Amino acid sequence: MSAKDMVQQGRQTPQRSAERERRPVFIPDVDIQEAENEFRLIADMPGVDESSVEVDVENNVLTIHGSFVPQPPEGYSLSWQEYRSGDYERSFTLSNTIDREKIQARVRDGVLRLSLPKAEQAQPRRIEVKSG
Repeated sequence: MSAKDMVQQGRQTPQRSAERERRPVFIPDVDIQEAENEFRLIADMPGVDESSVEVDVENNVLTIHGSFVPQPPEGYSLSWQEYRSGDYERSFTLSNTIDREKIQARVRDGVLRLSLPKAEQAQPRRIEVKSG
């Protein structure tokens, strides 16, 4: 099984609220890593924190969404800005090898990390061979 088996990376556009429609949307770059018992999805979403990230799974579609509005440090005001604030959004179609009930998410320093455990029936196992 490969990472491509885990997700079909169609860049689907999820349903968006009217408030989200007015803001630019950026597609975060992701890395997908595979271990024996899980996949890891790592998404770069600069500026987001745990209060501004949403992760949803509905009908085999995993959607990540994050918002950010740059805030100058206390005592400073914005004099010049060369980047835009907005939202991050990306969706993935999950295969049946993922245990949706055990997905975990963590964000730190603008990097979202998802642990996508493999379903028990999709994990490799060794079958004991007996004589006779």
